Amino acid sequence: MHKRYLAKLSAVASRVASRAASRVPGRQRLAAWLDTFVADFVQQLPADEALRFLFDLDERLYRLQGRQSIRYGGGIHTKHRHLRYHDFFTERVSRTETVLDIGCGHGAVSHAIATRTGASVTGIDLSSDNIELARSRHAAAGVEYLCGDALTDLPRGHYDVVVMSNVLEHIEHRVVFLQTMMEAATPRRLLFRVPLFERDWRVPLKRELGVQWRLDRTHFTEYTNESFLQEMEDARLTVVHLEVRWGEIWCELHPQ
Repeated sequence: MHKRYLAKLSAVASRVASRAASRVPGRQRLAAWLDTFVADFVQQLPADEALRFLFDLDERLYRLQGRQSIRYGGGIHTKHRHLRYHDFFTERVSRTETVLDIGCGHGAVSHAIATRTGASVTGIDLSSDNIELARSRHAAAGVEYLCGDALTDLPRGHYDVVVMSNVLEHIEHRVVFLQTMMEAATPRRLLFRVPLFERDWRVPLKRELGVQWRLDRTHFTEYTNESFLQEMEDARLTVVHLEVRWGEIWCELHPQ
C-alpha cells in the first residue's frame, strides 16, 4: 500500500483507539473498533484503492474462516456437510465399479463412495500429510490411498469412474492432463466439481482491480460455463449432465 495511505491508516487507528470504551467486553470492543476503523480509513481513499484494501482484507478473512471451519468441524471442513457434495458422487457410482479419486485430500469423498456404494476406490494425493490423514481417519474396506503426483504417478489400469472434486483448477495444462489420464485409466465416465468464475459480482471486479480474485492462489483457472464446456470439448469429453450449485459446476462426462 502507498506510504500516504499507511500514514492515514496510522492516524485513523490512533483516533479510533482513543474513542474505544473500556467498559465494552473485549470481543465486542474489537469488533466495534474494526467496524469504525475500517469505515473511517477507506473513506479517505480513492474508490479503487479503498476497494483493493477491502478485497485484500476479504481474502485474508476468507482464509482464516476456512481454517476455523476445519477446526470447528473436528478436522473436516464444514462445507462437506453444508454442500452435501458427497451425494453427487455417491449417487453416480454403483457397487461393482472401480473408482479413481484424483486429488483425494484427506479421503472424505473416497470414504463416502466406498462405504455408501460398496465400490472399490483408489485415492491419490500429492500431499503425504493428506494421505496420512486419509489412512488414519477415512480407512474403510475397499479403499486404498496412494501418495503421488497425478501428473506423473497415476496408477495404471482400468477404472470405471474418475472423480476430481475441486482438483482440475489446480492443474496448469488441463487438456493434456485429461487426455493422458484417460489413456492411463480408460474410464467410462468422469465426475468433476470445479469453481465457477461467475459465482459473485465481486470476482470480475477484483480481477479488474488487479487483486486476488481466485478462491485459492494455487488455482490456474476458475471457469465460466463457456470456458468449461470448451475445455471439455478440447479434451474430447462429452458433458452428459451439468448443474450449478454453490457457485460451482458439478458435472458428469463421458469420453467421446
